[in-house]
Amino acid sequence: MTTEKSSLHTRNLHRNPYDFDQLISCVPELKHYVFVNAYQTATINFSLPKAVKLLNQALLLHFYNIKNWDIPEANLCPPIPGRVDYVHYIADLLAENHPEIPTGISISGLDIGTGANLVYPLLANRSYGWTMLGTDINQGSLENAQRILDHNPDLLPVIQLKKQPDPNHVFKNIIEAGDRFTFSMCNPPFHDSEESALKGNLRKTKNINKSKLKKPLLNFGGQQSELWCEGGELAFITKMIQESTQYSSQVLWFTCLVSKKDNLYKLTNLLKKVKALDFKTIDMAQGQKVSRMLAWTFIPQKNRKDWL
Repeated sequence: MTTEKSSLHTRNLHRNPYDFDQLISCVPELKHYVFVNAYQTATINFSLPKAVKLLNQALLLHFYNIKNWDIPEANLCPPIPGRVDYVHYIADLLAENHPEIPTGISISGLDIGTGANLVYPLLANRSYGWTMLGTDINQGSLENAQRILDHNPDLLPVIQLKKQPDPNHVFKNIIEAGDRFTFSMCNPPFHDSEESALKGNLRKTKNINKSKLKKPLLNFGGQQSELWCEGGELAFITKMIQESTQYSSQVLWFTCLVSKKDNLYKLTNLLKKVKALDFKTIDMAQGQKVSRMLAWTFIPQKNRKDWL
């Protein structure tokens, strides 16, 4: 009997259990990491970085026709089902007061901190045909993202990359005069220090392995900019909201994932203070944890349809 992962968005292609025969036909090496667990279900060990990377390669190739996706060992390996959920919830946001979900290249998205994996632009374009700009402060991450695009030349006209030269800014240096984005998106660094990131990493790995590991495995690894920043998630999103006021007429919807529920009170208070015309919190499951998308806009309701 197949059971749906009902916490995922209704349009998510990954609601059913993985068909490993299908996935192994895409990436044969994956077969070395698949086993049948105590519940008689085929699965992989999600604490093994290599296994997760091969699963991602197979999912991206089979469901989204992304060829030769790869990331360096030190970079974050994102769970595809949870990542694509964020894209679907943005689509729902754009479809409000609209007869159908807006698709195609006239919808442009900005991904803040796209990382070496480039996963949000890839999923956004393949799911809805949107054009995307991915930004990052890490040159190595952008070079890897460009390699992924080079292996998928049909994406070169619709996904662009841009380096943020100043880690103290989010939108400045990225959004230029005359630019218009239908939405921005971001999965911000969660931790406030490297030590905190390593502890969280170890906790995650232990939960999956039910073991007494002393050292974290790198499936949950990642470069500093992917995992932590001074002040953690709250400081990063606070800066993002403050900066968004300077680009209030150039982005229809600003959005960001918020992992820690306790941060929402301060963030929504700040949105009131900066006079956002509308903001909302949308709950969404991201794998084992519940996350939420915070969205805000400075565009009056009557003008929003013109953007689409």
